[in-house]
Amino acid sequence: MTTASPRIGIVVTDVFAYLESDPDMDTPILVEALRERGVEADAVIWHSDTWSASDYDLLVLRSPWDYPERPAEFHDWLTRVSAQTRVVNSLRTVEWNLDKQYLGELERAGVAVVPTQYCASVDEVRAALKRYDRDAGVVVKPTVSAGARDTGLFHAGDSGAFELGERIVGRGGIAMIQPEIAELSEGREKALYVIEGTFTHAIAKGALLERGGGFLGGEYVENPVVVAATDAEVSFAAEVLRTVQSVTGEALPLYARVDTVESAEFGLVVLEVELVEPALNLHVASHATTAVVDAILRAAA
Repeated sequence: MTTASPRIGIVVTDVFAYLESDPDMDTPILVEALRERGVEADAVIWHSDTWSASDYDLLVLRSPWDYPERPAEFHDWLTRVSAQTRVVNSLRTVEWNLDKQYLGELERAGVAVVPTQYCASVDEVRAALKRYDRDAGVVVKPTVSAGARDTGLFHAGDSGAFELGERIVGRGGIAMIQPEIAELSEGREKALYVIEGTFTHAIAKGALLERGGGFLGGEYVENPVVVAATDAEVSFAAEVLRTVQSVTGEALPLYARVDTVESAEFGLVVLEVELVEPALNLHVASHATTAVVDAILRAAA
């Protein structure tokens, strides 16, 4: 269904699924900006049966942040609505991006990523941790997660590191074991945003993880700040997305967040490529709103 004035759904989740410390800041901005352009735009809860995908010309995944808790349901929903209307990012891109084992594919394709061991069993978790000195820092997390759920920073010899990995694989997940990167613990992660292939802004949100497990301050709180990106970082993000296209066989994602850190030990590496539901942080990077809205309108045309 395509009309002169398209109807666009911004896909969210139920308000009760959001952390009070981590609300969806982007959706109200996008809905208002789209309506100002004469477009009918609504926030739609992905798992609600009160609306139909066929009523929309385009669905834009924005903040379905509870999908890691119901992955099969989300997959089935995404497959169903993608058969009824256009969804961005695309079904194939999103399915590929839902499981962070994609980092291994990017690495094999030549992209520099943070070194990662993927563990499917308790024995593999134990063996992965034993590769580190007991006092070395490690990060343990699941391959399917959002908002740093079940993510912890530990000493490799800390029983908490093993227990978290054991918990992840015990429920059928894959545990990722990564070395602590000093610059990351210092809050020097940089998120690079790319809209339709064009770099728009970079965000730093500071350190999040408390050593020994949990979050600094006891809860997940992002503190997004707009920061400058170097030419090398912008080029790196573009290279990463070209590789994503090559690996997936899909078109360039409409929106992307490439999380990076420049480290003394590993150089400039990818931490994550978020193509499902990245917070765009338009409340602090308002200049990027026009680029996002323009991209959405082109996709809906």
